[in-house]
Amino acid sequence: MTKDKVCLGAIVGVHGIRGEVKVKSFSEDEKNLTCYGVLSNEQGDKTFSLKIVGHSKELLRVKIEGVNDRNTAETLVGTGLYVNRDKLPSLDEEEFYHADLIGLEARGKDGSIVGKVNALYNFGAGDLIELKTVDGALEMLPFTKEFVPVINIKEQFIIVEMMHFAADEEGERNEG
Repeated sequence: MTKDKVCLGAIVGVHGIRGEVKVKSFSEDEKNLTCYGVLSNEQGDKTFSLKIVGHSKELLRVKIEGVNDRNTAETLVGTGLYVNRDKLPSLDEEEFYHADLIGLEARGKDGSIVGKVNALYNFGAGDLIELKTVDGALEMLPFTKEFVPVINIKEQFIIVEMMHFAADEEGERNEG
């Protein structure tokens, strides 16, 4: 992904037979999905003019101009919806977009390099940050001040508090 685009949402399913899609919004306010004009896919070779028409549980139901049947809508599932960063409002000193974190170096509180930020997720119980550790493993941490106390976009690093687990006598993992 290029740093000149920010992903506002993703098409995750279809609704009905008239071409509506279900969209997971990554924006603080779901209305932001349509307030920046035409969006594009990550490559920028497809554009989408969107209209929010309702909700389907925690997802938005969206009509895309020119998509009028379920078959066409199904081909779009998995597509990210991007806006050029220059269309977004400027951020305050302590603010950032999740996209700005991807690829940042993750350091322990002692300054040691732990890995890099691989992704951010929210499965409904709060944000998680995924790190690719120096040994190649993927680790997830809650994306909270407790586990990520420092985010330094300018110097391209974060500080993380890794979770440690200890095996009990039967070999099961317990948080320790």
